[in-house]
Amino acid sequence: MSAFNTVINFVYSVHNEWYFGLVYCRFHNFFPITAIFASIYSMTAIALDRYMAIMHPLQQRLSSTETRIVIGVIWILALLLAFPQYHYSSTAVLPGRTVCFIDWPEYTTIDFKQIYYVCVTLLIYFLPLCIMGWAYMTVGFFLWSSEIPGDSSERYKEQLIAKRKVVKMMIVVVCTFAVCWLPYHIYFLLHQFFPELFEQHYIQQ
Repeated sequence: MSAFNTVINFVYSVHNEWYFGLVYCRFHNFFPITAIFASIYSMTAIALDRYMAIMHPLQQRLSSTETRIVIGVIWILALLLAFPQYHYSSTAVLPGRTVCFIDWPEYTTIDFKQIYYVCVTLLIYFLPLCIMGWAYMTVGFFLWSSEIPGDSSERYKEQLIAKRKVVKMMIVVVCTFAVCWLPYHIYFLLHQFFPELFEQHYIQQ
């Protein structure tokens, strides 16, 4: 699905014209972002699952039914967050070409588009980042500082090296998420609140 949508994006970027109708325009703006939102919340759920498994190993794990419920909730949240992009997607016939775009409503008192992108940034970036950071940091401190009584010196050294590898992996996961997604959200927030930064000025000839 990602590869297929990439082909559509490539054709649209090269020809600067939308050939695929209103139905696919809505799907094009809706489903890829839904999948992204679902993957981010899945990463967050995995972080919480690892936290529970390491910090509370004796607590009963989720059953298959409960796991399906969690997955269903993740996708429902992702669908709800992405739904405005489906609802307001539209096509327009301009002189010589057709375009696919999101026709956000315009209000006099509030800017729905700005509110939407702020909510997406909070719910899709900062909230998952805080949860994953807290979970992995807590687990990391626990793994780094815990000792296994009765082990030999060599065995303890091996355990310590393994713990450090786990901590490093967790730090890499959180940092990669933070670094890779931050420019995306900065771009859209700047574009909404400071559109003049993206205006192109031409030299009059």
